Amino acid sequence: MSVDILVVLVYFGFLAVLGWAFRSAAGSTSEYFRGGGRMLWWMVGSTAFMMALSAMTFTGLMGKALQDGMSVGIVFFANATGYFCNYLFFAAKARQMRVISPVQGIRLRFGKVNEQVFTWANIPVSVLQAGIWLNGLAVFTSAVVDLPLNVTIIATGSIVLLMSLVGGSWAVIASDVLQMILITVMTFVTAMVAIWKSGGVSNLLNKGLPVGHHVMGSGYSHAYLFVAWSLLIFIKQFFSTNNMVDSYRFIAAKDTNHARKAALLACGLSCLGPLIWFLPAYYVAGNYGDTSTWNIHGLGKKITDATYYIFVKKEMPVGMVGLMLAAMFAATMSSMDSALNRNAGIVLKCVYEPYFCKDTSEKNLMRMSQILTAFFGVVIILSALFLTSLKQFGLFDLMMLVGTLVGFPILIPSIMCFFVRRTPDWAGWGTILVGICVSALIYIVITPEFFKHVLGITLSAREFSETKSVTCGVIGHTCITLPFFCITHFFYKEPVGYRKAEIEKFFENTDTEVVVEDTPLSIEMDNKQNSVLGKMLLAGGAFVSLLIFVPNPMWGRGLFIIIGGMLALIGFILIKAQRKITDDIKVKS
Repeated sequence: MSVDILVVLVYFGFLAVLGWAFRSAAGSTSEYFRGGGRMLWWMVGSTAFMMALSAMTFTGLMGKALQDGMSVGIVFFANATGYFCNYLFFAAKARQMRVISPVQGIRLRFGKVNEQVFTWANIPVSVLQAGIWLNGLAVFTSAVVDLPLNVTIIATGSIVLLMSLVGGSWAVIASDVLQMILITVMTFVTAMVAIWKSGGVSNLLNKGLPVGHHVMGSGYSHAYLFVAWSLLIFIKQFFSTNNMVDSYRFIAAKDTNHARKAALLACGLSCLGPLIWFLPAYYVAGNYGDTSTWNIHGLGKKITDATYYIFVKKEMPVGMVGLMLAAMFAATMSSMDSALNRNAGIVLKCVYEPYFCKDTSEKNLMRMSQILTAFFGVVIILSALFLTSLKQFGLFDLMMLVGTLVGFPILIPSIMCFFVRRTPDWAGWGTILVGICVSALIYIVITPEFFKHVLGITLSAREFSETKSVTCGVIGHTCITLPFFCITHFFYKEPVGYRKAEIEKFFENTDTEVVVEDTPLSIEMDNKQNSVLGKMLLAGGAFVSLLIFVPNPMWGRGLFIIIGGMLALIGFILIKAQRKITDDIKVKS
């Protein structure tokens, strides 16, 4: 058995222990789907950040960096801006909804019909996105273990599904923290090695970035189109990070203050990441630019998605590939959870429980939660297999296409409803319907021939792909779909009866801060989060340090000492952060 495979198996053991440690905390549907709303800010912030990070970051986005330079970092800086808006406004609103599933907030704001519309409109989008993330993980895994891509998708998808079933949101979010710390430490060390082997940052960038196009990259002959794409990415990512449908991370926060601090942490991590993640890709571009020399089979035109693997394999010590693969499994588990744990919660709370459930006991609901999670896991695996047949799209382009043309119409009413309060219920499903029509029109009408005959310009493959998937999509929805929602204000009629009560409850909740007083029980739960993850990081640091016994040059063995030491230090800090239950707190309780 190779060292890399052994490292992955040991890491799976760590995740299993983590899920087992939090098993008792997932005894109800509230705990299973949102951690009972008792999670500390650094856990919520880590998992909010990991929503935007998966194996895709180290496959499709690295391939994008290899070919197009620094432009890929714009997406993450746009995410950082979105998370800062979370901090200013939306994170608090999300936590203050006081719901178990995000679509329950839709129900209060827009009524029963929209509850079902948003449920069934959102599920296909999140399944497709999870399929893209799983595809990205399988690309890397396929390169490591030298198996066909389809076989790898089924195997890795099954492993991720089993992990997600272990302990619900507690296990998933705890693993988010563990792998966020691991990925941050490892990518930092990997970036430093790329700089060291290049003789400095300037040498690395000058050799690895397209000549004369460091930021824009190659493939653009019309610079104004790149500028438009860059600006509109910020609008797209604002809606992607600030909306009711994707609020499930912040509703798990302990209170409003923890939700805000979590958003600020996600913002900081999103600013830091792009500064170090893509340096190895630029190194590969400058030193291994000819992909025919990579000796990787089965990826075809997607061979550039193995860019990061090539750097780790050729330039890092033996055992580092295993650590990267282990971290990617955990990262993808985090991302897939958006289509497993969340979708299962939506269907349970908005479809099964109100319309089909006869036994409303927590035991029955928990059993159905796990069945639904397993079902969505199978569907995601099937969607990932389907996506491998779409040879005309790279993973990055496919992610942008799904996010803008398919997902964007759903996001508009789920954030604008906080600002435009006096709208009829049909504004929700009506906006989605209009958005679908806009997306269909863009997909059908916007072709290379359209630009050539109507606008008189000929676009490169990259210009057309990015202009269609982002520029045209965002412009279409912000000029048509978003104004449609606002215009519905003029058709508003004051609701009566239970609908008036539901809407008033929604805005009363979202306008009222959630404040949690310290009690022995709450401090005990806080301490458990610090203790379990602290001990796991100490153990992880010790295991990584043992890799010094793998035959490697001295500098390589030193890297494992550095990584292990950093993990252990963070674990020690978490353990020391535990609080004592004082007499003052006992009196309060």
